Amino acid sequence: MKRFLTLLSMCLPLAAGAAGGENTVSVETAGSQMVLYVHQNGEVSFYHYGARFDNPDQILGYKSYRRWDYGTEPPAYPARGGRHFNQSALAVKYQDGNINTELAYTGHTVSRLSDDVARTVVKLRDAVTSLEVSLFYDAYYEEDVIVSHAEITNAGTGPVLLESYASSGIVLDAREYLLTHFHGAWAREMQVESELLTHGIKSIRSIKGVRTTHTENPSFMLSLDTDTFSEESGDVIAGALAWSGNYSMDFQVDETNRLSVISGVCPDGAAYRLDKGMTLQTPEMIYTYSGSGAGQASRNLHAWARKHCLYNSSSVAPTLLNNWEGTYFKFNEEILKGIVDDAASMGLEMFVMDDGWFGGTDYPRNASTQGLGDWQVDPAKLPHGVGAIADYAHSKGLKFGIWIEPEMVSPDSHLAKEHPDWIVREDGREVTTIRSQWLLDLCNPEVQDFVFGVFDSTMQLADGIDYVKWDCNRHVESAGSSYLKDNSSFWFDYTQGLYSVYRRIREKYPDVIVQSCASGGGRMDYGALHYCNEAWTSDNTEAVSRVFIQYGTNLIYPAIVCGSHVSAVPNHQTGNVTPLKFRFDVACSGRLGMELQPSDMTGSEKDFARKAIESYKGYRDLVCYGDLYRLGNPYSDDCYALMYVSPDKSRAVVFAYTLKFMGRTRRPLFRLSGLDGGKSYRITELNVEKSCFWGHGKVFTGSYLKGHGINPNMEKVYSSAVFYLEAEHID
Repeated sequence: MKRFLTLLSMCLPLAAGAAGGENTVSVETAGSQMVLYVHQNGEVSFYHYGARFDNPDQILGYKSYRRWDYGTEPPAYPARGGRHFNQSALAVKYQDGNINTELAYTGHTVSRLSDDVARTVVKLRDAVTSLEVSLFYDAYYEEDVIVSHAEITNAGTGPVLLESYASSGIVLDAREYLLTHFHGAWAREMQVESELLTHGIKSIRSIKGVRTTHTENPSFMLSLDTDTFSEESGDVIAGALAWSGNYSMDFQVDETNRLSVISGVCPDGAAYRLDKGMTLQTPEMIYTYSGSGAGQASRNLHAWARKHCLYNSSSVAPTLLNNWEGTYFKFNEEILKGIVDDAASMGLEMFVMDDGWFGGTDYPRNASTQGLGDWQVDPAKLPHGVGAIADYAHSKGLKFGIWIEPEMVSPDSHLAKEHPDWIVREDGREVTTIRSQWLLDLCNPEVQDFVFGVFDSTMQLADGIDYVKWDCNRHVESAGSSYLKDNSSFWFDYTQGLYSVYRRIREKYPDVIVQSCASGGGRMDYGALHYCNEAWTSDNTEAVSRVFIQYGTNLIYPAIVCGSHVSAVPNHQTGNVTPLKFRFDVACSGRLGMELQPSDMTGSEKDFARKAIESYKGYRDLVCYGDLYRLGNPYSDDCYALMYVSPDKSRAVVFAYTLKFMGRTRRPLFRLSGLDGGKSYRITELNVEKSCFWGHGKVFTGSYLKGHGINPNMEKVYSSAVFYLEAEHID
């Protein structure tokens, strides 16, 4: 009844008047609360984000005992100017050259977007310049997620220049702050680092323009009042920015030991002219709070993403075979049909034809040096067109997918010669190449039409193209657009142009599966995933590397979006050699596919692969839609495990990997914390003739498996196991 009354009150629009007395604005979910404090002078402070305490009016009259000469209380959306002297979310330069903005509360509204989602909008205004800012807070009740963005409106008399325009700011008050964030490079994406924040500003940012998540990622976790990262205990706040362009996340511990976090579009080189009457909408910033450690924060984000963010997450990507590592550019129709036959024989569900099928007769794509932009079929490789391969795949019961890289152009192509004005460049400067290609200017509507046309025309090449792998193999250099009058907005406008193309694609092709690929994990962000069904987690498919890459990725992003493939050995990226079972057991903890070609496998290897693929289909729903419990940490544990549990806790699957030799005296112990202690579970090791666990086939209570755990005999490096658990009724 209490929740019903809370939801009912949130359904009623509230239009609060201008400030004249103290007021509170509370944004609430099932287990979290964000509270803003409206002062008598109209300033709006950020008071609280964390555990729910219900009635926010308890804080009326709150005093922090802050000295008057130490600026203002932490603003909800700090603007440059007035008495605020810490990091700003908004910095504006006005037509008369002035740079001060002082935002004051004018009202707020609460409305309902759906049964589970309430929107609070806080309206602010600068009395001198008439600049208006609306702060949006969408509360996803069940998932304990709050999504925030800002809308900035120029209601003044002339243009203004937005020098920074962050999406959101939060303020936290704790003894210490452990920041967990991500770094890496090509083939080493989403490596995890944790550090205690010190006084000053820690900034995580990318200014690459595209492929912005190879090195850093616009996401983080903050563990409060501890110097230790914990899966199961403590207050944790996680955040992720839904943006595929340049971003920054700034963490400032000030002289009062409070932490402000300001996230959004990176202001470096991204000034935006806002003409009279115009409104700029910032990207969305996603937050979640957990009082039960990092594990619950991840589960909150995953549940929210699957239900509210990911494109058509009810459609699970089929298992697939990709020809890339098997053939690279050297293939023809006969070779591809043979690979299709192999895929069908393995029990896989889709064949994906990768790079190399296009370029026409003048610039055939026989290497990465030419052909991008000329999206005509190469008749030497495919004399009967793409349709012949797609039809053949369908005749074998497989879906068909195809690779494109529509934002790019090779210098050696008809497109580059016909439209040099479409290339990202600054006049008078050299146009640099990366991977023998240039970037097309998505700020330009004509280029947007072309890129949409690449996708559209590709879909017409065959009846029933089911899957498109959208690649992006370089970042921005020498940024410039011949279309824009002022290139200061290039970084923002390029990403908006990309999203405009995505929207058009989804309007015409709502059912096609789209993979966000950018040299691997270069576009792993919730902005792209709003339009794409999945992402290519990394070009590095080596199993040990993938344990770490997928661990970091799944701290923020759910397994349903993580393409994870079995590859040949020695691995093409690292040269490492690992057992086939280990490779499958790692890949099966994400969206399973194969780069390893069945034609290169022995008979016994094929038999094992068929068995592993078939068993994966039996628990795939757990990987895609189950709750993730990390049973350790690969950075510190010689043997690491993770578990997916169905929402009703009736089924689970556990993956375990030995990364270092355990020796004769030690064995791992995994406490299966995600189970229901009141149920009993039969535990079965999959895809083996002899189990490594003495309890294989036995039934244990959930309380035993949670409290004591399982101790598989996995001493040797690259040992691995997959355990399937199903609840049974015991008389």
